[in-house]
Amino acid sequence: MKSLSKKENYDKMTVLNENLTKEIQVEMLKKIIEIRRFEERCIQLYQQAKIWGYLHPYIGEEAVAVGVCMAIGVKDYLVSTHRGHGHCIAKGADLGKMMAELFGKSTGYCKGRGGSMHIADTELGMLGANGIVGGGIPISVGAGFSCKMEGKGRVVVCFFGDGAANNGVFHESLNMASIYKLPVIYVCENNLYAISMCVKDSTACENIADRSLAYNMPGYTVDGSDVIEVYKIAKKAVEAARAGKGPSLIEAKTYRFYGHHPNDPAEYRGKKEVEYYKKEKDPILVLENRLLKEKVITRSDIEEIERDIQKRIDEAVKFAEESPEPELERFLEEIREA
Repeated sequence: MKSLSKKENYDKMTVLNENLTKEIQVEMLKKIIEIRRFEERCIQLYQQAKIWGYLHPYIGEEAVAVGVCMAIGVKDYLVSTHRGHGHCIAKGADLGKMMAELFGKSTGYCKGRGGSMHIADTELGMLGANGIVGGGIPISVGAGFSCKMEGKGRVVVCFFGDGAANNGVFHESLNMASIYKLPVIYVCENNLYAISMCVKDSTACENIADRSLAYNMPGYTVDGSDVIEVYKIAKKAVEAARAGKGPSLIEAKTYRFYGHHPNDPAEYRGKKEVEYYKKEKDPILVLENRLLKEKVITRSDIEEIERDIQKRIDEAVKFAEESPEPELERFLEEIREA
């Protein structure tokens, strides 16, 4: 099947009509599957001790990153989180460079220095993932000021989780962004758990998006398993930001299918709850079933997509495995230069 070029995929998203073309819907499915298979391979490699440090899979939340990133352009900025692989892939990151970074190799995005939680690529507008809960939220304010001062119509997307929404920096940043009408789209990925704490036990309000009222900005609550619904809301918020109307807060109700990290058995969650989300709210199944029902795609098309993605992930792993380790002397030289 015909794939969109990177330019078509990212620059044209902001001018699409609400009625998405078949080509764009298929592209959404490809991205969701790409994120899922990349994360599944990462878990395998982590268990084989080929990936060191922490790993926070994005499995189950893929529709949020894809829906939002489809609504922005390649020149727009993105601030990520510790669970940020999906954001990177949705924004168009190179799988080989990502995998090399996870392997700690010199060919990675941060030359092996950052690892899983600190991937960045300024050319793609990725201002970096962040291992500090809520750490990216104030960064988005600075980036938002930059966009407003440049006057080029750029926007900033800031991802964070439900746990970060209870940090003081969330309130300070949204308040300042609203006062100065900064072009920032705040996206809370509410996967119901901040490590092991259920959002019902940590957050007084039912919907985090309702907090937008306190900061005089639009607030939206959306089903994070439905990429098309996420896209429509994100597009609306992006258009408002580009028009100088200021920030928006989007809460995507989503769910991580596994534990906080591969070593977390997640026994604090009920089996029925997990089974429900995997069966009824899997972003891949939700979109596949829709596209099959509307005859946008066939089972053979899906199998072809899976084969192509698997091949590219295999190539990314091979690239990472064969890449050189960072040179110690050069490593230290560049730190001194910085």
